Amino acid sequence: MTMVSRILAGLALLALMGCGAGAELRPNASPEVISSASYRHPGPTALTLFTMINNRTGQGAHTSLMINGSQRVIFDPAGSVRLSAVPQRGDVLYGITPAVADFYARAHARETFHVVIQTIEVSPEVAERALRLAMSNGSVASAQCALSTAAILRQLPGFESIGSTWFPKRLMDDFEGLPGVQTTKIFENDSDDKAVAIAQFEQALVGQ
Repeated sequence: MTMVSRILAGLALLALMGCGAGAELRPNASPEVISSASYRHPGPTALTLFTMINNRTGQGAHTSLMINGSQRVIFDPAGSVRLSAVPQRGDVLYGITPAVADFYARAHARETFHVVIQTIEVSPEVAERALRLAMSNGSVASAQCALSTAAILRQLPGFESIGSTWFPKRLMDDFEGLPGVQTTKIFENDSDDKAVAIAQFEQALVGQ
């Protein structure tokens, strides 16, 4: 294979995986800011896998993982939905209140993509291990969203069947095979420009 062929093949792979397109680089929030934003959800300890699916091709475009333990966070590797009111350290988003969690899911659902949401209840110990792994992971390179999320899941008791994969849809299929998973899907017809939805949501937060 020639060098040009290798480059073209790599670009095709990145296009299929989709992670990291338009990801915003932000400085890490201080421990004080993160602590003040910490939110503990009253629901059961659980892991929620988000998979963004291209409506035209059916291919997975992005993977992220919401962890509900002693606090609720979203591990969003190379993600592109960032809010000024939601502190970030590495690729972990903190202070995931119900309003933020709902917005995060719906911001990815638009005329070109829908979102598959898979939730599984886990023990508090498993949730805390997932939290520690996500917080210590650091920032993830573009196109490695599924790979890094699968790497975290594979270290948790009960998730040994999760395969190592670069592809969000393959990870979604593996997650679906776990016992007790509940799946929902979000379809919306919003503009493809997520920046518009982000600006509107942040304006609403200011008005509260």
